[in-house]
Amino acid sequence: MMTVLASPPQPQTWRTVQDLLDLLDRLGNIPASRVRLSPFPGTATERDVTYIQDHENRTCELIDGTLVEKAMGLRESLLAMLLVQYLGTFVRTQKLGVVSGPDGTMRMLPGLVRVPDVAFISRARLPGDRVRNEPIPDVIPDLAVEVLSESNTRAEIARKRREYFTSGVRLMWIIDLQHRSATIYTAMDQSVALDETGELDGADVVPGFKIALSQLFSDLDSALDGGQAPS
Repeated sequence: MMTVLASPPQPQTWRTVQDLLDLLDRLGNIPASRVRLSPFPGTATERDVTYIQDHENRTCELIDGTLVEKAMGLRESLLAMLLVQYLGTFVRTQKLGVVSGPDGTMRMLPGLVRVPDVAFISRARLPGDRVRNEPIPDVIPDLAVEVLSESNTRAEIARKRREYFTSGVRLMWIIDLQHRSATIYTAMDQSVALDETGELDGADVVPGFKIALSQLFSDLDSALDGGQAPS
């Protein structure tokens, strides 16, 4: 009796170039270089997010079954960490909750894993006042911050904003290093634009927290010049 050997699985490929273009459009017209092709787009899971983070030291978001690498250069990372320092100290002193940095994965909606550059999660949203010991906790931040990088697009950030507020985020700050400005969103379609003379205000989400953009950018300049970040 002849044994018929099964054919090895064939790698998945794009049926047409338009399929790839449609995917990039849904993701916000991001550069194709940020889309992971393994697992093939549409088949990725949360396990893939944590595997890449653990074994490649890279941070990916999971969107529609597709792994998208976070876009963050050194300047953006330094600014995010400065904000984590300021915001984290205030939140810790006031015992308001916890603050995460640019590698804090969160399950925002079923099948959607996002990684805000900075996020504040109030105690009211932490069961038992603690973050669960899970690689990707099912938690929604009260405040989400995005520090724009060169490869971020308007459409990508607009999609993030929709998802954040749909999932329950109450406040969003978008910081633009190139123009040394920021935009504060209190709802999906309610915003205030700030230039360098403005200040980020926690309003009723992080009551009492304020920081001038001029100070934040000045501290970044100092750090980039080899100075010490504030203690």
